[in-house]
Amino acid sequence: GTHMSALPSAVYRAAPSRGTLVRRKARQEAPRSSVRSDAGGFDAMMTGLRRLRAMKDDQSTNANKLDDVFFEDEAPSWDELGAVADALKTSHGVPLTVDLENGPANPKALVRRFGTVDEPRVLFFRDHAAWCPYCEKIWMQLEEKRIPYRVEKINMRCYGDKKRSFTAKVPSGMLPVMEIDGRLLTESASIAAALENEFPEHKPLLAPPGSALRKRQDDLNRLERALFGRWMQWLTSSWMDGQMRSQFEEALDAVEAELAFDPTGPYFCGEDLTLIDITFTPFLERMAASLAYYKGFRVEGNGGRWPRIDAWYEAMAKRTDTYAHIKSDYYTHAHDLPPQLGGCEPNGDATQVAYMNEIDGVGSVGDSGDDNSWKLPLKPLKDASNVEPWWGPGDENATLDRVEAAAAVIGNRDAVVRFAARGCGKQGTRPVAAPLSDPTATPDDAHVPAVDAALRRVCAELLTADGAQPGVTVSSGRVSSSSEGKPGSSSAKGFAGKETAASLAYLRDRVGVPRDMKYPAARQLRAHLNWFIDGLAG
Repeated sequence: GTHMSALPSAVYRAAPSRGTLVRRKARQEAPRSSVRSDAGGFDAMMTGLRRLRAMKDDQSTNANKLDDVFFEDEAPSWDELGAVADALKTSHGVPLTVDLENGPANPKALVRRFGTVDEPRVLFFRDHAAWCPYCEKIWMQLEEKRIPYRVEKINMRCYGDKKRSFTAKVPSGMLPVMEIDGRLLTESASIAAALENEFPEHKPLLAPPGSALRKRQDDLNRLERALFGRWMQWLTSSWMDGQMRSQFEEALDAVEAELAFDPTGPYFCGEDLTLIDITFTPFLERMAASLAYYKGFRVEGNGGRWPRIDAWYEAMAKRTDTYAHIKSDYYTHAHDLPPQLGGCEPNGDATQVAYMNEIDGVGSVGDSGDDNSWKLPLKPLKDASNVEPWWGPGDENATLDRVEAAAAVIGNRDAVVRFAARGCGKQGTRPVAAPLSDPTATPDDAHVPAVDAALRRVCAELLTADGAQPGVTVSSGRVSSSSEGKPGSSSAKGFAGKETAASLAYLRDRVGVPRDMKYPAARQLRAHLNWFIDGLAG
């Protein structure tokens, strides 16, 4: 472990013994002055105001444009769409049914057997939306070791209530939680250690205690906590942006050096994945997303300062049975982190605003929509100009990505239609910390048939050879408000455009990765929902 001394010792010293994803209170010794010492805070505030205004303008102008627009139902039935999706899967060699118990990792699986028949010894409690980084760590460890387990999904407080049966067992409500042979374990570090100890016949992911490699692995765990600490300090603060950035870069340099230590690579301990990689994964994933969005800073694919970190991201993305199905996307994390952390601070510089707009698919303020990352035609996934790199596995297959998106909607159509119709329905009575979550919201039943027709049309376009095309339009027309069927209700004139557009936008902004589908499919669905919304506006 002597090579460690060559790295900035301050990085290791900064490591807290265990980090939780909780916003720490600011230290008392520096009272916040009413005059900002740097312009970053003001810029960030202005960015926020401009952005809210742009989103509101966008929604209100679109909505007003659609006041008296109605559209026809021209789409195939759900059953017809299901048959087309199945035929496309078959022609591309994709199985019609997913083996949730024995196939690759899957967010929807509730029991994983890996080809065994005995009742699993493990019961794993994780969060529904796959937002929790510590749950992700344990999920990956179970999948990489192929330990059979059952899953019980629990809400995080920031998006819903916990089951009573769960809080009776775990009064703190904290996730992840595990039962092994009925014995209750909390805290991811304890759970990870127990999985290594209790299942020695499954691929060991740590070196033997007392070995030189184990000593290095312990050091690497401390480095991970130090990197975590510097990320949190920068992400949740609007102060001293340049200094915070330098300190984070120093920690990344240390990570880069560690990845270079064993030249067999690409993982932290050479050519084989270990628990160290699994421990770093949830946070390197979230760092890349959040620092691009809030600080205009690229951790991955940034042009060569950290080539071994890039090689590590690529190797992880290509784990086709495990991480490829667990990985989230930048949009999901940019919005799931603030409610977990008590807020993230945008620094307001031009790069940050551009990256934020690209990740959110809103284009620039006042932009015509030509350079909007959620509008068709989509840039290739591997286009070097994308803020969010895509490392594979394999090459982009846009046809199968569209089929995945359509199949996800078709397979859960009743629930998806009603969920989307909350967009023109009533807000919930009990708001939660996550702005995009509203567990007590209710759909507008009057417009459910309209939303159903629109989503069938979106799925039909997803299932065409090349997706929706610019020349193809939604059959819509205006009626004067004097004619029968008051605007807003679906009448003999067809379905109401305004409420339908609001519903599709509501769904578009809530497609979660990996919960609903993988990132390439999510970007196709988001863009095709926008295609329909724009089509209504004519």
